[in-house]
Amino acid sequence: MLEVLTRYWWAVALRGAAAVLFGLGALIWPHITLIVLVALFGAYALVDGLVALGSALFGGARAAGSRAWLVLEGVAGVLVGIMTFAWPRSTTLVLLWLIAGWAIVTGVLEIATAIRIRREVEGEWMLALSGALSVVFGILLVVWPGAGAVALVYVIGAYAIVFGAVLIGLGLRLRRLRTAAAPA
Repeated sequence: MLEVLTRYWWAVALRGAAAVLFGLGALIWPHITLIVLVALFGAYALVDGLVALGSALFGGARAAGSRAWLVLEGVAGVLVGIMTFAWPRSTTLVLLWLIAGWAIVTGVLEIATAIRIRREVEGEWMLALSGALSVVFGILLVVWPGAGAVALVYVIGAYAIVFGAVLIGLGLRLRRLRTAAAPA
């Protein structure tokens, strides 16, 4: 598992960069329409899901143990992305539930992966932290659905930046581990 993660460290960092870009876009243009927000989120969820599926497909034989988790996370991201494009005029509450459900599912899967790799890699806490942030974010969206659209944009933007920064940190750590493990 560690070899697969270190080999594809760039995919983890790419997911983080996509999250940071999404978050910055949400904060820079807080008064964007809900349809644009739906399109931004749909594109992010779709790309995130495709990257997870790509990791599952191209992870090689060593990814066999974690392949099911990656496929599940990837399918969840792709489905949520497709659903947001299929219903662009959905209400704020529906979008909120889509985002909350996606954040909770991916967060739980990331925590499970961190628990699984804890004996193989030091610093797995970053993956667990990103998962915990996702779960907390999802729960907050479910508990307080009455937040205004602009407030929702700020919350989503801040979450995406923090989540993305944690994933970029994990990706860079995995890169260092790969470099350290490479034969001289």
